[in-house]
Amino acid sequence: MEVVLRVERIYKSFGGIQVLMGFDMDLYKGEILGLIGPNGAGKTTVFNIITGIYKPDRGRIYFLGNDITNLPPHKIYRNGIARTFQHVRTFSKMTLWENVLLSAIYSKRNRDNLKNKVNESLNIVGLGNKKDCFVSELNLSERRLLEIAMALAASPIVLLLDEPMAGLNFEEIDYLIKILKKIKEEKQISIVWVEHRLDALLNACERVVVLSYGIKIAEGLPEEVVKNPKVIEAYLGESVT
Repeated sequence: MEVVLRVERIYKSFGGIQVLMGFDMDLYKGEILGLIGPNGAGKTTVFNIITGIYKPDRGRIYFLGNDITNLPPHKIYRNGIARTFQHVRTFSKMTLWENVLLSAIYSKRNRDNLKNKVNESLNIVGLGNKKDCFVSELNLSERRLLEIAMALAASPIVLLLDEPMAGLNFEEIDYLIKILKKIKEEKQISIVWVEHRLDALLNACERVVVLSYGIKIAEGLPEEVVKNPKVIEAYLGESVT
């Protein structure tokens, strides 16, 4: 299988506190990969390093075979890696359509037919009928969907999702999973999905990587990972005999 994104032996510390220790991860073309771990495991730091917000102390990031470790965030974004954030980042005094348009323009990727791209991005997440609404009128679930639409408008090859389920109810989570599977199938976008809830990703991901206090402790099929003693211990905080 083709590797589109490779995180290779990454180390990162802040103020003497080691946050990542030799973390590595491969993302294959067209898959949804879950990156899970307890709160404080280092998951968001991985995303921040991939997208150039932080630079690793050691290790490399490869995208489509090219070393992007030292590229600035805007170049990584324009090369085809888009992301969402734990706390939704949108422009509340602008309409949904305007938010998505700005994302499409800033990416500088495939800028032909911007209007169609914006409409398509909103439609695929189910917000096409609200394109003229202001962001301030949306609930949390809709704002998370809008942020995904903004990322899609950048025509990404890889989409990084940082806890998109946070604050959503079961019905909203089910809808989100359906949307992301649809995006993967229709757009052939490779997705890394960060969550701290292991159960939430069981029906959404082909593979799961588990991070605990900066170290990868497991990787594999979701149904295998949930039975891993190291994973159970990391989540329960007790030894498994």
